[in-house]
Amino acid sequence: MKRTSSIVFACAALAIASACRRDMQDQPKYKPLRQSQFFADGRASRPIPAGTVARDELNADDPFHTGMSNGQFLDTIPVPLTVEFLHRGEDRFNIFCSPCHSRTGDGDGMIHRRGFWIPLSFHNARLRTVAPGYIFQVINNGYGAMPAYNDQIVEIRDRWAIVAYIRALQLSRNATLNDVPTAAREKLQTQGSAPAPGLHQ
Repeated sequence: MKRTSSIVFACAALAIASACRRDMQDQPKYKPLRQSQFFADGRASRPIPAGTVARDELNADDPFHTGMSNGQFLDTIPVPLTVEFLHRGEDRFNIFCSPCHSRTGDGDGMIHRRGFWIPLSFHNARLRTVAPGYIFQVINNGYGAMPAYNDQIVEIRDRWAIVAYIRALQLSRNATLNDVPTAAREKLQTQGSAPAPGLHQ
């Protein structure tokens, strides 16, 4: 008899406890486009104020933020190219890009060495000729197995710095001695030094 009473009491306690529970989905709230008697127009959803701009769409048509102008990828980097800017690009590239693409951009990063997919080398013929705006868009939006990096690389300028550094990597792999500035070239020839790796006549 006592056992039966205990079971009945436990079931009653569970029923009372579950009846008192209120999850977030049970909270009083309006769902989008539902009717409301509170507002004069009878709508729960309020009209959007004039001039409202959706989040992240303020610069939707700005070439600096999109990498495009008039429907075409930018063929130049819209930031002055300085040594400091390239160093910043190298730093950001090594942090965010090199795990997959490697520090030289050949696609042999640690991610590949751990058994994942092999990204294309930045030094192949197609990627050497794509517009800088295309590379910027891939960083922003991702491509294939590569995710978007716009949340990780928050500063727009840093994304362009990475684009500039990728271009520097590509140039370093495919440059000739004639691409070396005259003063530096004369210094190399005066010292009798051999061209740096990747440089050829």
